[in-house]
Amino acid sequence: MSSEVIHEVSEQRSRNMSAIKSKNTKPEITVRKLLHSMGYRFRLHKKDLPGSPDIVLPKYKTVIFVHGCFWHRHQNCKYASNPKTRKEFWEAKFRENINRDKKHQENLSSMGWKIIIVWECEIKDKYFDLHKLLKDEIK
Repeated sequence: MSSEVIHEVSEQRSRNMSAIKSKNTKPEITVRKLLHSMGYRFRLHKKDLPGSPDIVLPKYKTVIFVHGCFWHRHQNCKYASNPKTRKEFWEAKFRENINRDKKHQENLSSMGWKIIIVWECEIKDKYFDLHKLLKDEIK
């Protein structure tokens, strides 16, 4: 492959990756709509909490993170594929994400917050009962 083609591919990859949103994603909106229909009221992306949780239910002292399987490395998930190029870069990036998530969760727990993690693949799975998970976990 010529360097011109490689450069084109990396520019395209860069554009693709920069277009990926971190807030108000489809999975996050799905969870928010369900919570709202269940009668829960919540806040979004509270910057004063570690990790700026996607959804905060202050009344229940509960936070919800809606994690993308690729970025947050959902174990044994088909959506957590590994890029074929720049392997060292991606391994380091994923390791940083996992460590950051763990640190935020430890800090939130020490502050008395209950943490719920909803994975992207769970939302896509028609057999997964998200309603039941939320109902059982938010108390």
